[in-house]
Amino acid sequence: MKTCFCKVQRMVRGLLPVCLFSLLPFFCSCSTTKKSQQNSQPVVSIEFNADSAYAFCAAQCSFGPRTMNSDAHEQCSDWIQKKFREYGYQVQTQKADLKGYDGTLLKATNIIASASVPNASASGSSHLPRIFICAHWDSRPWADNDPDESNWRKPVMAANDGASGVAVMLELARLLQQHDSAQYVVDFICFDAEDWGVPQWEDTADADSWALGAQYWAKNYQGPLDQSAVSPSSSDAQRYQFAILLDMVGGQGAKFYRESYSLHYASAIVDKVWRAAAAAGYGSIFVNKEGGGVTDDHVPVNEQAHIPCIDIINHYPDCVQSSFGPTWHTVSDDMQHLDKNTLQAVGQTLVQLLFSE
Repeated sequence: MKTCFCKVQRMVRGLLPVCLFSLLPFFCSCSTTKKSQQNSQPVVSIEFNADSAYAFCAAQCSFGPRTMNSDAHEQCSDWIQKKFREYGYQVQTQKADLKGYDGTLLKATNIIASASVPNASASGSSHLPRIFICAHWDSRPWADNDPDESNWRKPVMAANDGASGVAVMLELARLLQQHDSAQYVVDFICFDAEDWGVPQWEDTADADSWALGAQYWAKNYQGPLDQSAVSPSSSDAQRYQFAILLDMVGGQGAKFYRESYSLHYASAIVDKVWRAAAAAGYGSIFVNKEGGGVTDDHVPVNEQAHIPCIDIINHYPDCVQSSFGPTWHTVSDDMQHLDKNTLQAVGQTLVQLLFSE
């Protein structure tokens, strides 16, 4: 029996076994200027606002399920673009007609928010490494893991599996606009058509039916949209240094294990993020144990765009219904099952990473 934390029917090569670990107590911490007791990294005083991130989740869900080709999908796209522009980002959409596993034509939109760095040479920002943080923003069209089979063909609200990652990115964009001390130039990408993968009732598996928007982006990647913040003398001037994928980062009682594809392609970035989590006081949430492999948006980013990318994704090793938690691909993936403490843990970890190195 394979015991790995992979989305059902997202199972691909090299899945590693996962041992069962008892849940550790959930610890919260306030940002201070003291050094963390867990490592020597100074603790960043800038605070991630989980209330704001939670509100961004609610705003996305207010449109309804953002399933492909729906009015809610188009309305939410406009809203996400507007929010990134409010925070000073240049926004470009990458439109594509993609084919679902069943031949359905999917009108996909990848949303790319590029940081603008005026007078980069004068400010020294031109020498900062450029990275991107990403998440998918579409909703699963079928609640095919719901315990009630009558719900299987209902759409998922996707408060956690979609909206939470975008919400954390928007709050980070707001903070980056307010504070100019970040050690990276940070772009954001919202990938579309991630969750149109083969439903469970088909009794088949097709890894390529997932992450369609990320696959399209990776195949067409030619470098960051804004080169002003990248040193022209660098051999990597046309490339991102690394990327971080956020997937299901708001679930109740969630923990985050070190995902195996992330370790294979970008172990140094995994180490960076988990050190930041420990410094920020969330070492019990970012568990320093390896989990299994997940077919997710980070796979094409690594394998096709050749950008080191890790996946911060929840893992419930003791959940019978799914190792992605009890609400994954069910009608219960709604605002009532989000946890601000989880949003805080992920958001503050990323603030620690971006502003401390």
